[in-house]
Amino acid sequence: MRVGVNYTPSQGWFHSWLDLDPDAIRRDLENIADLGLDHVRIFPLWPLLQPNRTLIRPRGLEDVATVCRIAGEFDLEASVDAINGHLSSFDFLPSWVVTWHRANLFTDPSVVEGEAALVTALADRLREEPNVKGITLGNELPQFAASTPGHSHPSASPCTPAGADAWFDAVMGALADAWPEGRRFFGFDDDLWFADQHPFTPNHAVTRGDATTVHSWVFGQVGPRFGARHPALALFPRYLLELARAWSTDPARPLWLQEIGAPRSCVPDEDAAGFVAGTMDAIRDTPGLEAVTWWCSHDVSPDLADFPSLEYSLGLFTNDGVAKPEALQLAESIPDLRGQAPAPTILASEALEFSADRSTGAGRSVCSPHGDLFTTWVDEALATGRPPDLRLV
Repeated sequence: MRVGVNYTPSQGWFHSWLDLDPDAIRRDLENIADLGLDHVRIFPLWPLLQPNRTLIRPRGLEDVATVCRIAGEFDLEASVDAINGHLSSFDFLPSWVVTWHRANLFTDPSVVEGEAALVTALADRLREEPNVKGITLGNELPQFAASTPGHSHPSASPCTPAGADAWFDAVMGALADAWPEGRRFFGFDDDLWFADQHPFTPNHAVTRGDATTVHSWVFGQVGPRFGARHPALALFPRYLLELARAWSTDPARPLWLQEIGAPRSCVPDEDAAGFVAGTMDAIRDTPGLEAVTWWCSHDVSPDLADFPSLEYSLGLFTNDGVAKPEALQLAESIPDLRGQAPAPTILASEALEFSADRSTGAGRSVCSPHGDLFTTWVDEALATGRPPDLRLV
């Protein structure tokens, strides 16, 4: 199993793309490599790469390549997110899709054409870098399309499941054409698994791209329901991975735990290392799990304003590069994760069953952490010492 981290620069956070400092990047990535991690996920900002729909900045592309090249100096593989319109509660949308030029991110033909042009340009540049293995379309972009009551984006780009299909065809299709041998991924928040009204469905997650990615955050539903220190928190990423297996018709489809973190709203400082140990123990024998990527590398500096409070403490390192207890625990877990023998990918004959529409996602709310399925799954995992399989019927 590959074990890595989502790279958040220690100096200036992602605003550092405005004035890239290779020496600062090099110090950060050396910290990461010294822990024994083997890959980083990198997040250039969409407005800086493509400030106008028909202007993709060569310097911006070169800055991304520079960071990837520095990662290679430390034998770190790099995966790059292309369309980063949202990161850590802040939106990063170019001026040509907001206010007077507001347009739908998924259905406006000119916007989709621009997005396809951007992923093509990134692919053309990054395929030359030997340590870059693939591109994720973007970080949790489907939240712009969410229509969940009380949880819709304030500047929503609504679409339908069919509209999402067309968007994938255009944008991921452009990426495949530009870099056929590169790996293609798509990152989404966990509402996709639980919200019946969401136009992006589990079927999109388990059929689009070369692996199913999972983002596991306990601050949304699990932590508020069960409270700090409950075993359900450490088990939640395994539950999501088992859901991904259940929704897929391909038992051998790879899985990537693309984001997992220890938010202080649910995981106090003194529990962070234990939370890392518990989550790694819960996921280590997941069938098909190729990689786990911790969120994130470095704390947001307290000098930066207006982040949600939990964002300032999610790093493995402080913003001045000091390894935190959770970093040391993750490093300690690496040999066990990498040495784990592959588990059978076929679902067990005995599995917890749930009903939903595989093609449309209708009924998926039964899988919510507030529902009976999750409660039963946690209880059985704790009683038997083994997380049970899930089966969609």
